[in-house]
Amino acid sequence: MTLTSSPSPSVKGSPDSSPAPRRSRLLAGMGGQNVSLIGALAVVLILFGVLNDNYLSLSNMQVIAEAATITGLLAIVQTVVIICGGLDISVGSQVGVASVVSAMAFTSAGSNAFLGMATAVGVGILIGALNGLVIVYGRVNPTIATLAGLAAYKGLAQLLSDGRAQGYVLNNDVFIFLGRGKIAGLPVMVWILIVVAVTVHLLLKYTDIGRNLYAIGGNDTAARLAGININKYLICVYALIGVVAAIAGILLTARTGSGQPVSGSEGLELKAITAAALGGAALKGGKGGIGGTLLAVALLGCLENGLTVQGINTFWQNVAQGALLVIAVVIQQRRSGERAVGLPH
Repeated sequence: MTLTSSPSPSVKGSPDSSPAPRRSRLLAGMGGQNVSLIGALAVVLILFGVLNDNYLSLSNMQVIAEAATITGLLAIVQTVVIICGGLDISVGSQVGVASVVSAMAFTSAGSNAFLGMATAVGVGILIGALNGLVIVYGRVNPTIATLAGLAAYKGLAQLLSDGRAQGYVLNNDVFIFLGRGKIAGLPVMVWILIVVAVTVHLLLKYTDIGRNLYAIGGNDTAARLAGININKYLICVYALIGVVAAIAGILLTARTGSGQPVSGSEGLELKAITAAALGGAALKGGKGGIGGTLLAVALLGCLENGLTVQGINTFWQNVAQGALLVIAVVIQQRRSGERAVGLPH
């Protein structure tokens, strides 16, 4: 006869059933970084909601969401490249090139929106892959390589467009739908951001590709010894950045009504890097996630909109972004326990 013991009922007040451990497990699952971002976001929403009655209105929330979409797309792929130990400072200029190319190809092809968008994506892949090839086979530091790209691609966009906005796309239903349409009450641009975010999150969390990217960023020597083709992964990651930057450029064209070589894309690289760092992506690689990045994008978007609504000089927004980036890096350094430069252990 086999005796089976039934699980003993949990004792009221025992460590397993008390609320405190459950809260601790919940907070651990969310991550300390994300909890801090949620708290900061709540403070920003409450503060500006008190200062301005219209700030928390549905219409203003939609304005914030639409304005944050392009930054969000770039921040997502910036998180991916940071996870594998790289960086891309040229994403803003890539958006400018894609915006101009999409509008010019659209006009040249007799108002064919799909051809215009396909051309922009193709150019995005080429630019992104070029960055990867320079970094991998030219053995150039990613920061230096993409800093050069920041200037070169900005110049390319200006050369293609002669420094002026190109084309007019708001006479086309496809671009109107992308820039101003809604699905289930949400702007199409926001749906695109959601689809990209979910896809990249699943890729990082549940596939061998994602695990390999974390491994490359965590310890590239160990990853190489484990048989991971680091060169191939880096080139593909930078090509992915080019694709998403092209999508962002197409959305910029749809939103503004024409191809923009600089306006609307300048400074996006700083916003994307700031959002990724605030979201927990370690700038040394091997750590980060899409959830934290999206929370940081929401925080930056709400803060920027709140400052604008209050009539605060836009120059202060740049000061705030720079300060937030420094704060994010300082927090990362403190958590890693690394010795400060020039100071004893």
